[in-house]
Order: sequence, then C-alpha cells, then structure tokens
Amino acid sequence: MEPNTAKKKIPNPADVHVGARIRMRRMILGVSQEKLGQALGVTFQQVQKYEKGATRVGAGRLLEIANYLGVPIGYFFETAAYDALKANESSAVVVTAPDEFDEFVKSSEGIKLNNAFLGINDPTVRRHLLDLVVSMSRTGQDS
Repeated sequence: MEPNTAKKKIPNPADVHVGARIRMRRMILGVSQEKLGQALGVTFQQVQKYEKGATRVGAGRLLEIANYLGVPIGYFFETAAYDALKANESSAVVVTAPDEFDEFVKSSEGIKLNNAFLGINDPTVRRHLLDLVVSMSRTGQDS
C-alpha cells in the first residue's frame, strides 16, 4: 500500500453507541472527561476516544466505567436497535442509526434541559413550562 492511500478506519456502530451512552451518563452526572479518565487510570483523550467509538471499550473497562458512573453494564446497550443479518450474509451486528430525538437527548443542550426540568419539583410548574414550550414549538403537538 502506498503511503497516502491508507483508508481512515470507520468506528463500529456498536462502539459508537456505547461511547455515546458513556458520554451521556457522564454529562448527566456532571463528570468531566478528565475526572473519569483519572478514575480509570487513562487520559482524558482516551475517554474522548471511547466516547466517539474510535477506541473499543473492553468488557473489564466497561465494567469499571459502569461502576464509576453508577449504572448497570446493560445501560450502555439500552436503546440500541440490533438487527440480526440473514444467515447467508455476514454475521456482523448492525446498529440502526439513531433518530433526531435520540441525538437531541444525547446532546449537551438535551442533557441540560432534562436536568433543569427534573430540578422543578412542583408538578404544576412543570406542566405550565411544558405547555409553554409546546406552544412555542413549530409543531405545536400536545402529548
């Protein structure tokens, strides 16, 4: 292979999903990448690689992460839609692409919004806030 013809490695969709779940939980708890890395004995750059799915998280490391973040190990696989491929095709596992809702919930804004909303203890205030947001949205859908 010639020097400049090397192809960039594409992360496995399952690794990307697990990494996104790590990031989401870390952000919900308000834990920095640096703090998580220190707890695991790795650099924050390594945590970034885990979260992007660029580096696969081994079973032992995932157990450490789950324990530190206070979730069962299955948490990292929740909401993943796995499709078994036909027997005559590859035996690889395919993860379906996340939809717009999942992307928002995993985003910094989505996490901050959810945490702030959960901080409102009065159910009447919550309902009024929800009504306000629905009335301001483009869709105007009420659920």
